[in-house]
Amino acid sequence: MAGIYSVSQVNSYIKNMFAQDFALSRISVRGEVSNCKYHTSGHIYFTLKDKTGTLAAVMFAGQRRGLSFQLQEGQQVVVTGTVDVYERDGKYQLYARKIEQDGQGDLFLRFQKLRDQLEEMGMFAPEYKQPIPRYARTVGVVTASTGAAIRDIMNITARRNPYVQLILYPALVQGAGAAASIVRGIQTLDEMGLDVLIVGRGGGSIEDLWAFNEEIVARAIFRCSTPVISAVGHETDVTIADYVADLRAPTPSAAAELAVFDFGQFEAQLRGAKELLARGLKRKIDGVRYQTEQYRLKLRLHDPQRQINEKRQRLVSAEDELKRLMERRLSDCRHRLALMSGRLHGQSPLEKLSRGFGFITDEEGRRVDHAASVRPGDRLSIRLADGQIEARAEQTELYEKLEVQEES
Repeated sequence: MAGIYSVSQVNSYIKNMFAQDFALSRISVRGEVSNCKYHTSGHIYFTLKDKTGTLAAVMFAGQRRGLSFQLQEGQQVVVTGTVDVYERDGKYQLYARKIEQDGQGDLFLRFQKLRDQLEEMGMFAPEYKQPIPRYARTVGVVTASTGAAIRDIMNITARRNPYVQLILYPALVQGAGAAASIVRGIQTLDEMGLDVLIVGRGGGSIEDLWAFNEEIVARAIFRCSTPVISAVGHETDVTIADYVADLRAPTPSAAAELAVFDFGQFEAQLRGAKELLARGLKRKIDGVRYQTEQYRLKLRLHDPQRQINEKRQRLVSAEDELKRLMERRLSDCRHRLALMSGRLHGQSPLEKLSRGFGFITDEEGRRVDHAASVRPGDRLSIRLADGQIEARAEQTELYEKLEVQEES
């Protein structure tokens, strides 16, 4: 019975065989780059292929000085290195030490030709890009019903906004018939009048993603009346669909972030806007109230009734002042009148008559002041305080005039 070996022993034996083969220790391989991945560690993982086969390859970060350009899908390259076995997995691969360009692969040339053709037709022009609605409520998704892409979109949608409705068209995303399936999905969801579409799939090689480089898919996206977000592969993967879509997302997860608005953030914005509006409204109301109070005070100052009351008060004050002045004037007049009355009383003929004097008039009623003006026989009227006497002059006697000398 032949010996029984462990898996590790077999892998180790094969690895030693590869190590002893001089041809595999330094070999140059020509092929087209596919499924190229730049790892965060700096390593580059890719596949070399031709029409009939593929070969896994890796260039470690320490060997990247042997790479003078950006390695991309579809490039035709010559890789120099060592073919060896990865003992843990039992797989052989090419460990690259140097990579040189050797023209471009057929798929990449087809990609460039279609891209240039569609660009010349204006299908990538910014004026044809539709804006993505900010608050979409219905989101259509054209992708495979199984796979990481739809799961990522569903998870992010549920987290950001559970009220958004997702409508999936389960399309083939690679292989025969994939392009036609994607076109039918776009047309079907476009007829439903949704807010936005996500068209894409998860990562893969250029062959896996080729359906999104087909002209019929590009034209379906261009004719779609619903805004389209392309989400094909990873950030480094670029397809024709990305150029013609209204917006490109680097991954399906990013597409969900762009299509579905964050309801929690939306609520916070609404609350903030409400508070801002309330503060602004309060300031406005306070300002109007202040202006109203100022107008009320001004009206109060210019109130006709108030002015009438003020005029009435002034009139009452004027009346009181006039009365006071009139009483004072009357009092002064009374006093002066009393003084003048006293003086007149002292000069009154009646007063003199009451003291024994008489008032003598001749027959014609003229006052008799001097004895010389009376002749014997003249009739005289003598008026006394209590009556009047009619008399006749018997004789007149004149007295010597008395002169009063003032004492010096």
